[in-house]
Amino acid sequence: MALRLGDILVEKGIITPQELKMAIDEQQRTGEILGQVLVKMGFVTEKEMLQALAEQQGIPFLDLKDVKIDENIIKKVPAKFATHYKIMPLNMEENVLTIAISNPFDMWPIDDLETHLGFRVERTLATTQDILEAIGRYYGVGSETIEGILAGEPRPEKKQEVDLEDNVQDLEKMAGDASIIKLVNQILRQAIDDRATDIHIEHFRGELALRYRIDGVLYDIQVSEDIRQLHPAIVSRIKVMSGLNIIERRIPQDGRTKVKIGDNECDLRVSVVPTIYGENIVIRILHTKMLYDLSDLGLSRRAYDILDELLKKPHGIVLVTGPTGSGKSTTLYAALNKLNTRDRKIITIEDPVEYELRGITQIQVNPKIGLTFAQALRSMLRHDPDIMMVGEVRDFETAEITIQTALTGHLVFSTLHTNDAASGVTRLLNIGVEPFLIASSVVAFIAQRLVRVLCKKCKEKYEPKNSKDKTLYRARGCEACNNTGYMGRTGIYEILLVNEEIEKLILKKASASEIKEKAQKLGMKNLRDDGWEKVIAGVTTPEEVMRVTQL
Repeated sequence: MALRLGDILVEKGIITPQELKMAIDEQQRTGEILGQVLVKMGFVTEKEMLQALAEQQGIPFLDLKDVKIDENIIKKVPAKFATHYKIMPLNMEENVLTIAISNPFDMWPIDDLETHLGFRVERTLATTQDILEAIGRYYGVGSETIEGILAGEPRPEKKQEVDLEDNVQDLEKMAGDASIIKLVNQILRQAIDDRATDIHIEHFRGELALRYRIDGVLYDIQVSEDIRQLHPAIVSRIKVMSGLNIIERRIPQDGRTKVKIGDNECDLRVSVVPTIYGENIVIRILHTKMLYDLSDLGLSRRAYDILDELLKKPHGIVLVTGPTGSGKSTTLYAALNKLNTRDRKIITIEDPVEYELRGITQIQVNPKIGLTFAQALRSMLRHDPDIMMVGEVRDFETAEITIQTALTGHLVFSTLHTNDAASGVTRLLNIGVEPFLIASSVVAFIAQRLVRVLCKKCKEKYEPKNSKDKTLYRARGCEACNNTGYMGRTGIYEILLVNEEIEKLILKKASASEIKEKAQKLGMKNLRDDGWEKVIAGVTTPEEVMRVTQL
């Protein structure tokens, strides 16, 4: 006679007899299955409970993360079945389909599969979370919604292209269709759950690709190949959400909207561009509830102290340099957040305003009506600011007004697109700023990059071949980090202080390499050195530092 579930768990030492008694009392009160009661009361994990059930029922238990499933098996079970019943097809031999389920007592999925698909079904057990992750991994985002939308509709042959000149009224109707709204919401929710900063929806010949940028790297996301038939409707829905012209498909459009998914409130920046196969979309995801603190940026103790001293200066310009996506705006927001007190007036000019900061006056440029950085700068001086931020110094006019603003007693923050701190001097010279103005107004150039942080749960030690006395860490990959080996990003910094000796070189129009060499002799730590310190500390890997500091 088979042991009862509770007896198996007690025998294995997973629960105590007292805990079993408490669970049985609760079961008698609620009428629930004992295993569910044990999990709900926190006495066992779902995995422990299922492993005991597998032993009791004589059913195998599988860890789905270790199982590779053939694509042909996936095609045998529609996504709507897998999603509705939370099952995962695993194997097919002759007419016997093996599936993973998390409740061996629920016979509806078995009966439904055997009735509608004509297979004989055998079961293995797996955790609910593993099954849901496998469904997402193999069927793709929103697969059951796509199946539902296309159900009963004639499907074009595989090589046939979707007509990009659909009737506008039809597109408007589809954009408002509940199923299309659900599909777009699923794409957004998955991106937010995966910590993505950008969503790329790209249309190619016969294919619609979905990619998420996570920790600065783009990853392909599994989607049903049938999603390409819904491309016009998806584009239209996103345009409607972000206030764009649904009819216009010939020119690029930019829009924005706010969404709330679960507890996450996000600002979405939408960019639509026409391509030879239709419109492509990139959605930038900005979390509106973000707290900016200098201590969270990854600054070393020395770099933090230097930046802290720069923030105390009554006037001058602090320029943060680096390519797009290197975290310049985040550093500036953290600095402004520290300076944001009731006795100071802070004004920013941005393109666009990425995050809203309470207590700070934020202006968004609009070149279409003549509101440029330079024009806004002239106006904001009449508002009696103490501190200003100019999103980017792009041209001579903006640079000149920014410098004059600093020379008249204001602390100004801005950004430049250069590879390192010393190249900031060269950049200003190239757009026509006089050397004496740079030397007398700029107090520091700060270059930065973002490196991925090793996942704390799975990073592993190793001894590098060329350095026996150092232990480094490398990425391995686990469930927590989506098998990437990394979780989040941190900054590496290079701070060039404009002191007397650097001023002399600027006045001589010295090259960036000369200025950098002098600054390093005076104690400046370059980007790669700062990155290597994080490698030694086990924060990141040598490969990450090399990736972002290659010039």
